[in-house]
Amino acid sequence: MNGGAIRAQQNEVHLLNVSYAATRELYGAFDPLFAAYWKKKTGRTVTIAQSYGSSGAQARAVVAGLDADVTTLALGGDIDAISRAGLVDPKWQSRLPTNSSPYTSTITFVVRKGNPKNIRDWNDLVKPGVGIVTPNPKTSGAARWNLLAAWAYASRRDRNNDAQTRTFVGQLYKNAVVLDADSRTATASFAERGLGDVLVNWENEAYYLLRSQPGKYELVTPSVSILAEPSVAWVDKNVAQHGTADAAKAFLEYLYSEPAQELACRYGYRPTLTSVYGKCPTHFARLELWTIANFGGWKTAQEHYFADGGVFDQIYNTK
Repeated sequence: MNGGAIRAQQNEVHLLNVSYAATRELYGAFDPLFAAYWKKKTGRTVTIAQSYGSSGAQARAVVAGLDADVTTLALGGDIDAISRAGLVDPKWQSRLPTNSSPYTSTITFVVRKGNPKNIRDWNDLVKPGVGIVTPNPKTSGAARWNLLAAWAYASRRDRNNDAQTRTFVGQLYKNAVVLDADSRTATASFAERGLGDVLVNWENEAYYLLRSQPGKYELVTPSVSILAEPSVAWVDKNVAQHGTADAAKAFLEYLYSEPAQELACRYGYRPTLTSVYGKCPTHFARLELWTIANFGGWKTAQEHYFADGGVFDQIYNTK
C-alpha cells in the first residue's frame, strides 16, 4: 500500500500539521473542532498529527522530507522557503483570505508581578541591569518579529537614523541573558528557570503564561510593535501524493470560521474575523503596528536582517 493510500483511506483521513512551538494549545483545541466539522460534512473521520518546533527549523524539516500535509508557521518567509523547494505553489499566499494569515499577533513583554524594573516600553529594555529573555532570530520566527518590532520603535524614535537604530537594537541584544531556539522555550526559560527580568515574545504567548500561572506575571504592551502574521498553507506536492488535498484545504479554510476564530481569540491570537471580538474575553491593547511591508516584505527582510552576515549577525557579534 502506498503512502497516499495509507493517508487517505475511503472513510478515514490522516493529516500532519507542521507548526511552530507557540501554537501547541491552539491546535490541541482546534483539531477536535475541525474533526467534528469534517465528520458532519463528509461522514469521514479525520485524525491530525502535529509536529512542533521553531518555525525556521520546521520549514527546513519539510524541505528535507518531513511529510507535512499542512504548514502553520510563524511567518510567510518560512513558507516561501518551502515553496522555493517546489513543494508549495508560489502563489500560496493568495489562496486563502487575509494573505493566508487566519489570525495575527504582535510582540509584547511579560514582567514579573509588580514590574520591579519598571519596564514600560522598548527604551526600558536597553537600560543597564535589565535582563531580557527572547528567542534567537536565526532559528525562531517569533524572534524575527521581535527584532523588527524593536527596529520599528527605534526607527520611529530616531527618525529613521539607521546608525542610531542599529545601536539601540544592538544594546537590546547585549542585555539578552539567553537566546532560545523557539518562543515556547524562551517562555520556559523566563517562567520555569527564572531567567531575566522581561520576556519579549508573542502576545499570545504572554497570554498563555498569564493564563497558566495566574497572579505571577504582568503583560506590558509597548507603544510601537509589529503586526505579526503567522501564515498557513497546504503542501501541494505532499497532499497530491497522500490523497489528502480536500481535507488539508478544508482544515485551513476552517481556521477562518467563526468557531475557530473565537477559539483563536480565546488563546490570545488576534482574530481576522472582527465580529468575534465581542465574544472573546481576551483584551487586545491598541498600539502602533508596523507591518512586514515597512521592511520590504519577507524576502527583503530575511536577506537584510537575518541571513548570514546580515544586520543581526553584525549587531550581535559586536556585543
